[in-house]
Amino acid sequence: MKATVLHAPGDVRLEEVPDPKLATPQDAIVRVTKACVCGSDLWYYRGDSPLKKPMPFGHEFIGVVEEIGSEVSTVRPGDFVIAPFTFSDNTCPACRSGFQSVCDHGGVWGRKDADGRAVDGGQGEFVRVPLADGTLVVAGEHDAALEPSLLTLSDVMGTGWHAATSAKVSEGDTVAVVGDGAVGLCGVISAAAKGAGRIIVMSRNEERTRLAKEFGATDVVAERGEEGEAAVRELTDGVGVDAVLECVGTGQSMNTAFAIARPGATVGYVGVPHGVELPIGKMFSTNVGIAGGVAPVRRYLPDLIELVTSGQINPGLVFDLTLPLAQVAEAYAAMDERRAIKSLLEVG
Repeated sequence: MKATVLHAPGDVRLEEVPDPKLATPQDAIVRVTKACVCGSDLWYYRGDSPLKKPMPFGHEFIGVVEEIGSEVSTVRPGDFVIAPFTFSDNTCPACRSGFQSVCDHGGVWGRKDADGRAVDGGQGEFVRVPLADGTLVVAGEHDAALEPSLLTLSDVMGTGWHAATSAKVSEGDTVAVVGDGAVGLCGVISAAAKGAGRIIVMSRNEERTRLAKEFGATDVVAERGEEGEAAVRELTDGVGVDAVLECVGTGQSMNTAFAIARPGATVGYVGVPHGVELPIGKMFSTNVGIAGGVAPVRRYLPDLIELVTSGQINPGLVFDLTLPLAQVAEAYAAMDERRAIKSLLEVG
């Protein structure tokens, strides 16, 4: 089969690799129909995260079950399924607590399973899914036009939802979203769906601003750093916001998040941290809290599928570039150069 392999910063290739086979009775084989490039993939693509050797890439995909192991009972061949960006057994203590992203026996696509066997990346034609019963969720009957939105549930929409959930967004809140990438935009959707009364998005990109407003943003702050923080405080009469969704992961974005939070607010962070130091003194003196981390997408999938299939949310609009899998290198380059918010890959 053909699959995406990252060889070095800026060097993404579509290569022939062995077809996956069932390795355990708990496995399933999924034929990928759609995949996409994630902003977190760009940390490796840009060389900001270390890459020790060529790695199968991609962790967001949807597709059709082709084959199942003898112990798999919740999916069957022919089912259309969504795969969270981490696989999990959904039975260990972490999973039962709702944090499947840190499953005792789970892992991430493109790495290894709990027994040290290689696991396929999601940007390929087929994927061996370990722990299929705990990982895959059947999307059920749906309009094919909804599949881009269903694809976002594998990561970015679930991650935006985790930011809003961690920040304790509730009815009538004033919320700020730091970051205008796909996760930040899905954070806007999430805040709106949870009933926020006002949503301030920090963005200076015209197309992303337009989409944020379509998703429910009420205010836009284009400035960054201290100027951006002052602008948010001015919008809130000097008080700050009730909840902050930090969707970038840099030191500056985290500093901004704490600077615009009112006393007693919570920062929900989902940006992969790079160069972040928490202002613990300020947190102590203002009672501003922080929660979040790697999103337990599996926990949110049933509710998010319902929101998509019922037409209440349409996160698939974050995809502004669609390419065949053969052009995966361009899909990465377009996002890296900010010519695209998020690239969708048509696989088969």
